[in-house]
Amino acid sequence: MTALDHIRRYHDELTAIRQDLHAHPELGMEEHRTAALVARKLEEWGVDEVHRGIGGTGVVGVLRGRPGNRAIGLRADMDALPMSELTGLPYASTVPGRMHACGHDGHTTMLLGAARYLAETRNFEGTVHLIFQPGEEGCGGALAMLEDGLLERFPCDALYGMHNATGLDVGRYAIGAGPFMAGGAFFDITVHGKGSHGARPEMSIDPVLTACHIGAALQSIVSRNISPRETAVVSVTKVTGGDAYNVIPQTAVLSGTARFFSKEVAGQIEEAMRRMAEGVAAGFGATAEVDFRLIFAPLVNQAERSTEIADAAADLVGEQAVRRDRAPVMGSEDFSFMLEKVPGAYIHVGNGPGAAAHNPHYNFNDEATPYGAALYARVAERVLAQP
Repeated sequence: MTALDHIRRYHDELTAIRQDLHAHPELGMEEHRTAALVARKLEEWGVDEVHRGIGGTGVVGVLRGRPGNRAIGLRADMDALPMSELTGLPYASTVPGRMHACGHDGHTTMLLGAARYLAETRNFEGTVHLIFQPGEEGCGGALAMLEDGLLERFPCDALYGMHNATGLDVGRYAIGAGPFMAGGAFFDITVHGKGSHGARPEMSIDPVLTACHIGAALQSIVSRNISPRETAVVSVTKVTGGDAYNVIPQTAVLSGTARFFSKEVAGQIEEAMRRMAEGVAAGFGATAEVDFRLIFAPLVNQAERSTEIADAAADLVGEQAVRRDRAPVMGSEDFSFMLEKVPGAYIHVGNGPGAAAHNPHYNFNDEATPYGAALYARVAERVLAQP
């Protein structure tokens, strides 16, 4: 019996767990209920050790197979997003303004399914660390676990993670070696001017007008400062300033995100942003302060580890259902910080048609659960069977 067939025997139970998690979403670093459920299931299913409170609300389960001196880590994220759900599902979010709109409820469930299978079969040599990470959605969860000694307490020779992919058929997988997901930064540019009555603009130094010109200037960063051989994005996503129709305010703020595939390009973007913001502001008689924060490192799949997890996927569904040359995507993922410490790979698992992630109509496809759980399990069996 394959791992996929074995896990399908308790697919209904996994579906109930996933839908319960979906109905009770928790934001990053606040996943207390979720972490408690995870720990309870790991203990119930016979995982050798269950460690709580790693990096805040993180959970790590330790499974030992046949004697061996190698160890790998399997990682899933647990947090939801601060948005309202519009699916109308019977198990829709019961928490106003909170929603599992990225499928982390599914990722958690898939790793739980793998934990149960591996605890029952123990068909591997060495140790598997089951890493349930909090706060992936820009909350610093991966770094929090690393700073709490994750890899010193649970050393790994390799790390593997996955994410559901809307638009990729259920039962299919996609991965690419090398840079696979973009690094990401958040920025805030605060413009300081001089307020006045809206009818007397000559008495002001208008921070709103200044901010508009800075926003336009930022669009030249990628086209005129970054090599055409590189891929980068700078997006202004929020502009705030003023509270009244007839008052020119003292300050205005531009906020947004930058995406890139190397930290060198991130540095170029930050340098150009500071130069443009300060220079444009000075031209209007205003000043500008730039707060540029690296939130996600670029995620880089190590070639050997990418092959390992792709081969494991092919064991489950056949080579024809595994794409090994998926192009990099501009979305970000903080598993990247773990992959800076230990070589590993991150793969996309088909979620079928539907709304894209971070959309209020999104829903994880429960039919994908056995494929993710079985892949976690199979890569552990393959890697920990090798000399």
